[in-house]
Amino acid sequence: MKQINVLLVEDNPGDTELTRQSLAASKLSINLIALDDGEKALKYLKKEPPYQNAERPDLVLLDLNLPKLSGGEVLRAIKADKSLKSLPVVVLTSSEEETEVSKCYAEGANCYVVKPVDFKSFMAIVGLIEEFWFSVVKLGEGKQAGKLRGRGK
Repeated sequence: MKQINVLLVEDNPGDTELTRQSLAASKLSINLIALDDGEKALKYLKKEPPYQNAERPDLVLLDLNLPKLSGGEVLRAIKADKSLKSLPVVVLTSSEEETEVSKCYAEGANCYVVKPVDFKSFMAIVGLIEEFWFSVVKLGEGKQAGKLRGRGK
């Protein structure tokens, strides 16, 4: 079974833990890499120190409100980099501003999801993101969750 690598770029430890719990309940083998600022995320994606041995993620979950480099800056950098631009990026943030949504799509976001405020809804949203990206969508490099076997849960 192929492990799915998800990069979560989120500075809120509570949201990171909720995402971790949601993905842990998956029938798929998901490895969550969590980084708490935009600068670390770009270093990770570009395999710069201390992330020289980092595996390319299959999906990026990106908050917009990050320290050092904003989520918007990270998104622009990913989509401007020839080796990274095909990487699916889901903006997962608390902003419901239409201008922010439009801007993210214009800059290449594959999906924009507003974080719910309550625990149960947050868990459900992460579950839906997982189901869509790894069971419905055909990913590059021969990856498709529909072809990935579950862990037997």
